[in-house]
Amino acid sequence: MPDNDATEVTAAGIARLAGVGRAAVSNWRRRHPDFPQPVGGTETSPSFALTKVEAWLREQGKLAEVPLRERVWQQLAGHPAGPSTALRHVGCALLLVHTRPADWRELSALPDERAAELLPGPLDAVLTQRLGPADERAVRVPGPAELAPSLPLLRATADLARDLGLGSETEGPQRAYEFLVGRHLDANPRQYPLTPTGPAELMAALAGPADTALDPACGTGALLSAVTPRPGQRLYGQDSAPELAALTALRLALRTDAAVRTAAADTLRADALESVIADVVLCHPPFNERNWGHDELAYDPRWEYGFPARTESELAWVQHALARLREGGTAVLLMPPAAASRRSGRRIRADLLRRGALRAVIALPAGAAPPHSIPLHLWVLRGPDGAAATTPEVLLVETSALVQDARDSRDKLPWQTVRDAALAAWTAFDRQGTAAETPGLSRAVPVIELLDDDVDLTPARHLPPPAAGGGAETLAALRGDLATTLRRTVELTPAAADPAQPVRWPTTTVGELARGGALTLRMGSAGGHARVPVLTDHDVLAGTAPSGTLTEGDTGDEPVLVEEGDIIVPVLGGGTVARVADAATAGAALGRNLCLLRPDPAALDPWFLAGFLRGTANNRQASSYASTATRLDVRRLQLPRIPLERQRAYGERFRTLAAFEEALRLAGRLGERLIQGTYDGLTDGTIDPG
Repeated sequence: MPDNDATEVTAAGIARLAGVGRAAVSNWRRRHPDFPQPVGGTETSPSFALTKVEAWLREQGKLAEVPLRERVWQQLAGHPAGPSTALRHVGCALLLVHTRPADWRELSALPDERAAELLPGPLDAVLTQRLGPADERAVRVPGPAELAPSLPLLRATADLARDLGLGSETEGPQRAYEFLVGRHLDANPRQYPLTPTGPAELMAALAGPADTALDPACGTGALLSAVTPRPGQRLYGQDSAPELAALTALRLALRTDAAVRTAAADTLRADALESVIADVVLCHPPFNERNWGHDELAYDPRWEYGFPARTESELAWVQHALARLREGGTAVLLMPPAAASRRSGRRIRADLLRRGALRAVIALPAGAAPPHSIPLHLWVLRGPDGAAATTPEVLLVETSALVQDARDSRDKLPWQTVRDAALAAWTAFDRQGTAAETPGLSRAVPVIELLDDDVDLTPARHLPPPAAGGGAETLAALRGDLATTLRRTVELTPAAADPAQPVRWPTTTVGELARGGALTLRMGSAGGHARVPVLTDHDVLAGTAPSGTLTEGDTGDEPVLVEEGDIIVPVLGGGTVARVADAATAGAALGRNLCLLRPDPAALDPWFLAGFLRGTANNRQASSYASTATRLDVRRLQLPRIPLERQRAYGERFRTLAAFEEALRLAGRLGERLIQGTYDGLTDGTIDPG
């Protein structure tokens, strides 16, 4: 595979290649005069030539071979024209690999200059076939001069597609592109509007099957990607950012056989898909936009339910979605909770209710989608079909009650439970026009009940509360569990320690043990199959079961699967935590910001290793400090050199301490639930104060 000498890599990229922390890279630069000199970047964030870095790492024995996916990613991230342009070139080439593999093989065998000269023709042909004529599509064919610096990247990406496809020329390109797109989005989380996979799939399921689907604010294409494929399907997307419209088109063309059309234009001001009438509209509109076209769109025919106020851009998107629906079609929009209650939008909300357009409001738990600090809503709307007179109710669903601990991070959300509850409530309501009431979760509310001065559609304000803490029986069971756990903590409380003289053992480091083969060290990436749970740093810190899921694009990474007896260490945050994996954790994929140590049982006792890794002084000397975080260099953690039998004695004591810690943690969780449940029962009258 040809090298790309122009590709540059940052210190973070070097750390990823070598499987170490950034502090280790800084140490290498200080301690090794032959470390490659910066070739670009800034004084505080320099960049280095990838080929020289790779050669140096290999000479030092810190890298046997750069993984192909890492090489491709670094080439894309360091592309002279920028990663967005590189993603467009790569997507076009992978579409050629996917559609006409023989043409690609013939062209890729040519010298770079000749391949760049001939490639635009086949690219234009395949783009026209999949995305429409040049004047109707958002993806522009790069010319020879643009393609010339991209040829090494395109060849490397084709090799990656072959490897990821496991011999399949149809699946590999899509997997390769999803991997690169996922890495790019992960590296620039604030640059793009992201809709996580879970909410996207729920929105598509609520909308139902579609021959024609539209996303008027398509972003990176997550919503259209979630639509269930059907023969002869047509997918339409529009976004004001040209690079996002192109990215969506290429992603969809690689993962589906549907006819794909995307446009780059401001949807509200200049709708390029005005003629499209869709079965389904899915939309995650920009929130709180003041400059959405209020002044110039005052007489637009889309405002059938009322002219939105300047502060109600979301209600403009709602009416745009309804205007693009066929009769009886379904639209699902991800909305900020304020749109359900702001006084400036009450007249439009009232008209949506009176005319039967708004069918359901589903409140998601906080953390389901960005911004993660607030509980977003899903609005389910139905295209005008004269059903207002026969559908006098609207479904309100509140799913936050399904999350036991509101302080849990988004990786801890019981998303499958949330999805199942929302779909079950909507399916029953959609089929019958009403639904049985479930206290605290869902209720079919008469429209007339909502048509007051506020027209507040916030679900929690219209649902009867559930039984406090699950009811008196649940509280009694909690009390019994807590009593049992407290007795267990007393039994496990460490005995008074006997004084001893300080011992100074000969020591070694984790890095030396890894080089000597006494243990294996791996860094997590959350890669693998979507059905494999991911062990997150939150799980390790909280002592809970694996709860994470793959993010978009993670499926391109080889997963690091946890085995029983492995030691898992978080590398961010400055805590002294080392968890020994048990049978419940085994089989999970190792998440980001976690380091896995797999000891050779003939040389190291896992509990001995985990115990000494938790020493406060040990962690302090192995940590580096940035302005916002503390990072642990696991290779620098120290261990005493003592015989295996002596290790096991220490290990048994550390195992007992870990059991005591887990009992205390469980007692805390049970106590919090019992306290809150009792407060709730006393305040809502379901528990007698006597």
